[in-house]
Amino acid sequence: MVNGVGYVAYCFAEVEGYSKFGRYTGNGSADGVFIHLGFRPAWFCLKAYSAAGEWLIIDSTRDTYNNTEAVLEAHDPTTEAGAEDADMDFLSNGIKFRNTGYFNTSGRDFIYMALAENPFGGDGVSPATAR
Repeated sequence: MVNGVGYVAYCFAEVEGYSKFGRYTGNGSADGVFIHLGFRPAWFCLKAYSAAGEWLIIDSTRDTYNNTEAVLEAHDPTTEAGAEDADMDFLSNGIKFRNTGYFNTSGRDFIYMALAENPFGGDGVSPATAR
């Protein structure tokens, strides 16, 4: 507690081949930003931090093929958000944005979290299926 106000902190650490955390800046191009993760994501969450924005979640369970469009808004318990701005591909080694919409707004800064579809445990360790 600081000055009578309680805080909650969620702390994460990257695990190579399993999770990745970072930031990117949108380029506003239909040939959008590529984010190298080192794995194919199963779950991707992002938030704009240079402008107002919500936590948005995209996953490979609801959209099983590219381009992924189904978006969940973490703050809203209702239905999926509009898909028109989420055009992105989940690639074997990362994410590629495919339009000029919200996720790739020119000059807008985002933070992200990603979890692997088939995480690897390191040298000599067989891949495990993400659940």
